[in-house]
Amino acid sequence: MIRLGKYNRLTITRFTDHGAYLDGGNIGEILMPKNYVRPEMHPGDAVDVFVYLDQKELLVGTTEQPYCQVGDFAFLEVAWVNEYGAFLSWGLMKDLFVPFREQKMKMEQGRKYLVYVYVDEESRRIVGTAKIDRFIRHASPGLYHRGMEVDALIWQKTPLGFKVIVDNRFAGMIYDNQIFTEPHSGDRLKATVVNVRPDGRLDLSLQKIGKSKFRDFAPALLEALKEAGGTLPYTDKTPAGEIAARFGVSKKTFKQALGTLYKARKIALEDTDIKLIHR
Repeated sequence: MIRLGKYNRLTITRFTDHGAYLDGGNIGEILMPKNYVRPEMHPGDAVDVFVYLDQKELLVGTTEQPYCQVGDFAFLEVAWVNEYGAFLSWGLMKDLFVPFREQKMKMEQGRKYLVYVYVDEESRRIVGTAKIDRFIRHASPGLYHRGMEVDALIWQKTPLGFKVIVDNRFAGMIYDNQIFTEPHSGDRLKATVVNVRPDGRLDLSLQKIGKSKFRDFAPALLEALKEAGGTLPYTDKTPAGEIAARFGVSKKTFKQALGTLYKARKIALEDTDIKLIHR
């Protein structure tokens, strides 16, 4: 079965002046335009192609790699706008259409928007929508647990932090107290699950959590001390923002590393700084 808007592995049946024809099963042959035909291709070869509709609404296969597929969320730029809607650049010759009814606000040329790509059941066309809420799911019980690493797509800023889309599917939140360098809509980041709420929403951190993270940072802090000549002007009273700016970790992680090094008698804690103990 051909998967519209996704990659398909298809067999070359024949060549013409227009390109290579691919076996589309019960829907017939699919053209791969000659621009994508390589000299080493022969009838019977299997090729991986992205299948979509061309300007004439005919199925075609391309070896071009779009920025996203059907079923993906993506942050895309508007290439042009007409009386029917907006057309977004997504790495193919034919731009992705977002009708006005699927726009939260009127899209403007040159601006980027977060959209979901799907096949419209009525027209059978590949389209995008900025009304993405209806496509975001809540994680089922047991699917995620504290400490798991996930992919997070930054969605939008809220008074509490940032809404994110987890693993291209689920609703998540990164709270302000877990953010040390402010992300932007469309950023794709690695994050760690802090909490799975009863409703299936995920609370995330941009740092690894647990004792392993604390152990990991203690050697890094020790190395920073050595590079600084044995003294650093930071203590457990230093503001969290200064610690994040200098070391890229939370104050909690920093303080835990201080404790680890102090107990190991590698550092001395002064009123205004920390000092390396030379032995």
